[in-house]
Amino acid sequence: MLSDIEIAQQARPEHIERIAAKLGLTAQDIECYGKYKAKIPLEVLDRIPANPDAKLVLVTAMNPTPAGEGKTTVSVGLAQALTKLGKKAVLALREPSLGPVFGVKGGACGGGYSQVIPMEDINLHFTGDIHAITTANNLLAAMIDNHLYQGNELNIDPDRVYWKRCLDMNDRTLRDVTIASKGGKSGVTREDHFTITAASEVMATFCMAKDLEDLRRRLAGLIIACDKSGKNITAGDLGADGAMTAVLRDALCPNLVQSLEGVPALVHGGPFANISHGCNTIIATKAAMKLGEITVTEAGFGADLGAEKFLDIKCREAGLCPDACVIVSTVRSLKYNAGISKADLSKPDPEAVRRGFVNLAKHIENINSYGIPAVVAANRFLTDTDEEFAVMIEECNKLGAACVPTEIFAKGGEGGIDLAQSVLEAVTRSTGKLNYAYELNETVEEKIVNIATKIYGAAKVDILPEAQEKIDKFTADGYGGLPVCLAKTQYSLSDDPKALGRPEGFTLTVRDCHLSAGAGYIVGLTGTILTMPGLPPHPAALDIGVSDSGDITGLF
Repeated sequence: MLSDIEIAQQARPEHIERIAAKLGLTAQDIECYGKYKAKIPLEVLDRIPANPDAKLVLVTAMNPTPAGEGKTTVSVGLAQALTKLGKKAVLALREPSLGPVFGVKGGACGGGYSQVIPMEDINLHFTGDIHAITTANNLLAAMIDNHLYQGNELNIDPDRVYWKRCLDMNDRTLRDVTIASKGGKSGVTREDHFTITAASEVMATFCMAKDLEDLRRRLAGLIIACDKSGKNITAGDLGADGAMTAVLRDALCPNLVQSLEGVPALVHGGPFANISHGCNTIIATKAAMKLGEITVTEAGFGADLGAEKFLDIKCREAGLCPDACVIVSTVRSLKYNAGISKADLSKPDPEAVRRGFVNLAKHIENINSYGIPAVVAANRFLTDTDEEFAVMIEECNKLGAACVPTEIFAKGGEGGIDLAQSVLEAVTRSTGKLNYAYELNETVEEKIVNIATKIYGAAKVDILPEAQEKIDKFTADGYGGLPVCLAKTQYSLSDDPKALGRPEGFTLTVRDCHLSAGAGYIVGLTGTILTMPGLPPHPAALDIGVSDSGDITGLF
């Protein structure tokens, strides 16, 4: 069997100008990065009118398991299948972070015969967007410390500098550092922290911006510190927003690539969903809807994280409403949630499928509660049995959701025809109206409780004193009307990664909060979630290399 990278390297992609032509764009409308990548300038997108008949399909999943669900693979395969049915489909996906690429996940462009290409470029440096975000973030950090060194006109309290440096790499040694440790000409000595770029506030802000001016406004509003009287200091106060916007100007233009079957894909922005909001840029999603008939997009991790944030934060801000939602699952993942060990997942066990269905059931119920028609995509493995699929389909149907086994990984778009037809049927039932999990006029505490109880299934919420103190300050400073973005483990509906299935009666503990003023929400930290991951005992980087002929090897 060929690996993902071998399949991708055997492909014969179309020149990016031909992909652009499928969207009604000319060669003069794009800026090429070689033969197979391009950026679409914002001024080109501004000239294109909105398409009132455009449809939006969100792809999400149950809680991820070691068995793997294949959410990006389904997104790509679904778009390919819709194209085979004569629809003008466009993908809107996130950019991979180098941290997971070199850490545990390997590539992040889909898999098998449902990939976006050139996958090596997309997974590694692509068009430099994430590097630009890292640079803009660290430019602000450098300007803060320079301001402290040069006399501190803004009277910034060095012990209340909130802004963190970032790096697009898993490096646990940088979580807590001391900078300018020798003082003097090295600068003001203070404690500092690093976060991974995908979890940074600049990444989140970048993805929520609607245009260049909106980006500059959001960057100017970033809360970077307090002065010694407790007043908030912003990046605009420091005068950093102009230079940061200049660094990000070209990155803000969405990237155009293609799937293995030549379906146009806009791959742009890549925030994590367990820490950040987990959605690609608003600009790319809206561009795809202008350029195509039906847009397929995804949100990170399970529906308790990425989908909730997509719906309650991104859709609310951008005025979007998905016409259908695909929830990706597998027979193996259901058995894992029933307590079956990873080594035994290949053994037929229909009753374990039924027991483990409780996790998927909660995600279906959540999507139903938003008022969006749900379709379950059941990725097929060779060891899955018809009896197991029959249980899965039966249980989904009880909740009003179609369940469609797919072979998108092995067969590309052809393996997703049934899924595409089911999605097209679901789209016809769209009401075009979202029932949010909370309203913006509720208190921050009420919003947190609504997410925890309605979406996660918690019995109650415990907001620790440190978090409560910050919530009180954010509210007093006028930010209480913002949405809430909860940082939580992706592996469970609760804040305990080992609590599989559908935990009940648990208390969600919010241990800390911070304000993401640029992105436009308040972040609540639960459990032991970390904003700077570490590398595993055997990082994927050990398996990645370059062949004698210059080809990338070992990348998934």
